[in-house]
Amino acid sequence: MLSRVIGPAASRLALITKRPSTLTNHIRSLATVSGNTPRMPPAPPRTRATPVSHDRATFTIRDGPVFNGKSFGAKSNVSGEAVFTTSLVGYPESLTDPSYRGQILVFTQPLIGNYGIPSATRDENGLLRYFESPNLQAAGVVVADVAEQYSHWTAVKSLGEWCAEEGVPAVSGVDTRAIVTYLREQGSSLARITIGEEYDADQDEAFVDPEQINLVSKVSTKAPFHVSSGTGDSHVAVIDCGVKENILRSLVGRGASVTCFPYDYPIHKVAHHFDGVFISNGPGDPTHCQDTVYHLRRLMESSQIPVMGICLGHQLLGLASGARTVKLKYGNRAHNIPALDLTTGRCHITSQNHGYAVDASTLHPDWKEYFVNLNDSSNEGIIHKSRPIFGTQFHPEARGGPLDSSYLFDTYLESVGRYRRNQAVLKPMRDSRPSPLLVDLLAKERVGVVPTTGMENLLRMGAAGEEEAAARAA
Repeated sequence: MLSRVIGPAASRLALITKRPSTLTNHIRSLATVSGNTPRMPPAPPRTRATPVSHDRATFTIRDGPVFNGKSFGAKSNVSGEAVFTTSLVGYPESLTDPSYRGQILVFTQPLIGNYGIPSATRDENGLLRYFESPNLQAAGVVVADVAEQYSHWTAVKSLGEWCAEEGVPAVSGVDTRAIVTYLREQGSSLARITIGEEYDADQDEAFVDPEQINLVSKVSTKAPFHVSSGTGDSHVAVIDCGVKENILRSLVGRGASVTCFPYDYPIHKVAHHFDGVFISNGPGDPTHCQDTVYHLRRLMESSQIPVMGICLGHQLLGLASGARTVKLKYGNRAHNIPALDLTTGRCHITSQNHGYAVDASTLHPDWKEYFVNLNDSSNEGIIHKSRPIFGTQFHPEARGGPLDSSYLFDTYLESVGRYRRNQAVLKPMRDSRPSPLLVDLLAKERVGVVPTTGMENLLRMGAAGEEEAAARAA
């Protein structure tokens, strides 16, 4: 099955999935791989770069107020869903989080950009040290005041320079308090950023709704990639719905090598080669990912493998279990949201970024609510009553902090270790460790992911993809 995804040149991968003892030893003797191959970043998409624009800028909420400010990013007009975050720090991590794809991010913190943008350096595992993905993911940026002069030992450029390089428009000098008040009262709304032009009410029909397209398909890898761990033998399959670098780091740093699959890959067909399955975060409406839901349902019907989901992965797990999801009025996006563990009675301060939630009242009797949001009482986690399967709506791995709930990765990997040991007793010849040949064949970086280019372009790309799929089906 893997060969179907990564191409004919890798058809030998079928040998790996069978892996009899003698073949495994033979393959290992032929390959010479030590440690993890550094993950080289793709060439920067300089065709999108524009000089930093300081023109007049307009932030327009559909059927709502219009805010006039000043541009400090790319000279580009975009449309998307306007959402806000109350995070005080961590703007490089937030803006590179694939969960923000298609959204115009409004910061409530009055001053943004004062510590600049760090370099795209990578750690010992080849993962980005300061970013959650290789590119800026948000469609646009809105702040009250931007610091064009920055100061930090890791900084190499300003926020405005970065936005211009990435082709993302940014607006400052607007009343973000009024924007957030409107969004809290009316809910997340469609909005536009227009650079250097007067607002034209006739353009209201040009607002693009990102919920019309499957955003996960835009941020998920198009073929498997692998990140090795030098400290353990566990092997986890990650369903990449827009996985953050620090999720991978949290797994690899705890001794689990990871192989990441496209979001719609039939994971139930290869799960027996792994010690655990992990479902990542991602953008948009979870109901767009019906293939993923089907594959997860088949997985839980056919395997006892441990499963963990975060954010969108948690929602997909809920859908696969038979529950429903609901869209929240304005979502939860912050680093200081209290979540109560219903199994222990302890409260954790969590980092969150989501606009949808699992409806806990629709859970199957085999499942129970794990965490609950103490601000709005929405669901923050579900757990199976008898099997090692759970999901959390919040981010235990949050790079900008807090790390109160990072122990959940330990809980998950403890169940992965137990499953691995049990399988070793039941199937003495089983070896789930990634072979050196597999490590050689698979990419070390997301494959075929297109950087954000504004919702108009995303919509055109989505329509083109649907037309191409229809043509192939015909």
